[in-house]
Amino acid sequence: MATTPLFTTPPPPPPCTTAAPPSTHSSQVDTLAVLIDKSKSKNRLLQIHAALIRRGLDDHTILNFKLQRRYATVGHLHYSVTLFNRTRNPNVFTWTSIIRAHTRSQLNDQALSYYSQMLTHRIQPNAFTFSSLLNGTTLRPTKAIHCHVIKFRLSSDTYVATGLVDGYARGGDVISAEKMFDEMPQKSLVSFTAMLTCYARHGKLRDARLLFDEMGEDRDVVVWNVMIDGYAQNGFPNECLLLFRRMLVEKVRPDVITLLAVLSSCGQLGALESGRWVHSYIENEKNGIVAVEVRVGTALVDMYCKCGSLEDARNVFDKINGKDVVAFNSMIMGYAVNGFSEEALKLFHEMCDMGVKPSHITFIALLTACGHSGLVTKGWEIFNLMKNEYEMEPRVEHFGCMVNLLGRAGHLQEAYDLVRRMRIDPDHVLWGTLLWACRLHNNISLGEEIAEFLLSSELASSGTYVLLSNIYAASGNWVGAAKVRSLMKHTGVEKEPGCSIIEVNNRVHEFIAGDLRHPKSKDIYMMLEEMKSWLKGNGYAPKIDVVLHDIEEEQKERSLGVHSEKLALAFGLISTSPGTTIKIVKNLRICLDCHAVMKMISRITGRQIVTRDRNRFHHFDNGSCSCGDYW
Repeated sequence: MATTPLFTTPPPPPPCTTAAPPSTHSSQVDTLAVLIDKSKSKNRLLQIHAALIRRGLDDHTILNFKLQRRYATVGHLHYSVTLFNRTRNPNVFTWTSIIRAHTRSQLNDQALSYYSQMLTHRIQPNAFTFSSLLNGTTLRPTKAIHCHVIKFRLSSDTYVATGLVDGYARGGDVISAEKMFDEMPQKSLVSFTAMLTCYARHGKLRDARLLFDEMGEDRDVVVWNVMIDGYAQNGFPNECLLLFRRMLVEKVRPDVITLLAVLSSCGQLGALESGRWVHSYIENEKNGIVAVEVRVGTALVDMYCKCGSLEDARNVFDKINGKDVVAFNSMIMGYAVNGFSEEALKLFHEMCDMGVKPSHITFIALLTACGHSGLVTKGWEIFNLMKNEYEMEPRVEHFGCMVNLLGRAGHLQEAYDLVRRMRIDPDHVLWGTLLWACRLHNNISLGEEIAEFLLSSELASSGTYVLLSNIYAASGNWVGAAKVRSLMKHTGVEKEPGCSIIEVNNRVHEFIAGDLRHPKSKDIYMMLEEMKSWLKGNGYAPKIDVVLHDIEEEQKERSLGVHSEKLALAFGLISTSPGTTIKIVKNLRICLDCHAVMKMISRITGRQIVTRDRNRFHHFDNGSCSCGDYW
């Protein structure tokens, strides 16, 4: 089957003569050229353009070229195109300039069209043409351009080869990018950065780190940012913070991009003290970072919210100049996940009064707030407000929030009916939310129906198997639970292990259930025994029904006693002074027994304990929790 080539080369156009530029005084031309290069506004360029016309210089090759390029630089591409169309017999530099102007404006299809026209005029491209053309291209054009690069024997040019590496990386072809990079005769800092970005963007962090370390002293702040942000974006926040500290040791000055990635990692880890240190670094005037600039301010708000420090978050939020919808969303979501639903709804109304239009994320935050407080009527009101007043079609995430709200409140049939009426296909996360609600309210029949559907339609995740097993176990159907776990083993599905993180003295400590790896394990387990005696003296009875295995009660108690969040709590008690708030981050939902223990320990020790689990924050204080035992 014939295919249409991306670039075609039709017959050459008829020959034409080149008009000689008008005779002008060279100093006058030089002065005008400098004025064009220094102009930063459209009005200034129009004045200079008018002066050229008055002096009869509007056909001057160099001045026309500079004017065309400068119009595009200040964001007036249509003026640049008009000038280009009036240029008689444009040369390779003129063609390259108009191509570059379009790729810089992300108009890559038009740039490719100009390149095709350039070929029809028998103008041979140079290295600058290809490096301009490759700026922002997708995979298919990159491959086609690569063929032309080979044809015109420019593969060895560093700029062109770097552009090809970047083009292949952007298109997801890591192997071709790698091959192109390895074949480069000379590698510049830019080409190293392009390859490093490729690895980081596609989650190949081990390869990225090897390349990063290979660069040695040549690394600039951009290179550090690529590696630091790669860790932050791919779920390695601890590595991000460690590399950031190394960056400071090596006296490389971070910029806004660095700090945004670091603040994101602090939020992922719940590393409040590290986040506060970064905040103080930002506020230090010598570092040249403005704390209340919208991007940085929003990142600080998000970090403080994820660390459970809403007072700090609100203080930063109130100082942000020109708050946009992203800043409002961060604060509203912060209130929502911390269980302060009324504050979230109040801030939403303030946002609307200020004329800031809500986004899809705003409504996800509001529905999350309703879900954590059981505000079913209010949730429906917000869901309908989004559709009717703001004319936003609900996405799968909004339906997921509504299913969570209804399911948590026990309205299982209403939640199920909502899923079945959806115009878009529900994903496995939404079905998992409904399945979890069945587990919460012991609705075995509906849970089995949903699980069987997910298994048969290949939408099941590891969570589907675990929830179905738990539904069977909670009802005492140990045979059914065993069958599901056997199926998990047969199909290679693994349950995500529970993990808890606590920050002490700016160091992050990680625990899994029954962990013995920590250097202070002996002291930690001694504190666990002491905690048991405190709990027993206050009438605590282990909630062994949450251990969903067919084992003896004594074994169930032992299993409960070494949950990861209890280990983190014990470490916090022995490592911090009395009265210090203990903050723990858990990757899964906190269990009923650990929730009960933390409430009681907060009363016995007089400490505040803040735990962030997969769904929300729990602020334990004097024997009660901010969630009101509704989670």
